[in-house]
Amino acid sequence: QVQLVESGGGLVQPGGSLRLSCAASGGIYNIHAMGWYRQAPGKQRELVASITRGGSTNYADSVKGRFTISSDNAKNTVYLQMNFLKIEDTAVYYCNAQYEVLAGTVLDYWGQGTQVTVSS
Repeated sequence: QVQLVESGGGLVQPGGSLRLSCAASGGIYNIHAMGWYRQAPGKQRELVASITRGGSTNYADSVKGRFTISSDNAKNTVYLQMNFLKIEDTAVYYCNAQYEVLAGTVLDYWGQGTQVTVSS
């Protein structure tokens, strides 16, 4: 049973920083990629950033230059350093892990979500 445990959300003022962490456990296959998504009230869930096992990264345009994703493959853990936070970054942030069960076939797993609130 795959579990993704997130931590690091909270309340921060505009311009502040937060660091999210997500540790995956219980999988028997290799992780192909991990990432962070977010969902604000009344909006669809969107990709924030992702990183492959090989270290390739992808960012939403809205967070480029402010957020940095990194990972520790040995610990199956992904991090999201969020700097210069804006009010519009307020959302529930979800960790995602893609396990490669067959060549070219992945299964998605999700964390429970952690609230990030940016407010003065």
